[in-house]
Amino acid sequence: MVMAIAKRKARLTKKGTEAPAELTRGYILKAAAKLFRDQGYVATTLRQIADSAGIQAGSVYYHFRSKDEILAEILDTGIDEVRKSVGNRLDALPKNATPRQKIAAGIEGHLIGLLQHGDFTSASIRTFGQLPAHLKRSNQLRRKDYSAFWDSLLTEAAERGGLRTGVDLHIVRLVILGAVNWTVEWYDPKQGSVEKVSRQIASLISDGVFVSGRG
Repeated sequence: MVMAIAKRKARLTKKGTEAPAELTRGYILKAAAKLFRDQGYVATTLRQIADSAGIQAGSVYYHFRSKDEILAEILDTGIDEVRKSVGNRLDALPKNATPRQKIAAGIEGHLIGLLQHGDFTSASIRTFGQLPAHLKRSNQLRRKDYSAFWDSLLTEAAERGGLRTGVDLHIVRLVILGAVNWTVEWYDPKQGSVEKVSRQIASLISDGVFVSGRG
């Protein structure tokens, strides 16, 4: 344990781009996200988080008041990084992009954000449904806002006649996000780059909900 802390302090000293306190906070979050992902929130202790981060157990309280506070930041980071990635993809589209192109870009952005920040997004996906209401509350606004964003993309596509008739947009959104979120369970870099896999999945989903030759 002493050696682990010494190695971690050495790495903190070498970085130089961030204050040691900020780096330590980042190590705690990364360690906690991996533990939450692998064994769940309830089974993870602050001592385990500290050991994995390479710091003394009591030092966690310098950065976070509780395990709940760590979880809240991980949940927020998970969805914020995905939303940021989706925004970057959409911003790169031409102004005359079709709804189909926008939804495909959204799917690709979601997947890229999901897979590039795997521990945070996986922890968010795997633990959220198992949490009591008071732990979900602070993250729910972000989730509702992200769902509303997807609803607007799908509504635009439907209004322009691009989607198959008779589909429930609420169900379409749940299917799309459910399918792409499941990717964290099976994705292996050997199957191709994140970008390549995201394009393939976006194409598969789009072909299932769009009218042929429309959108």
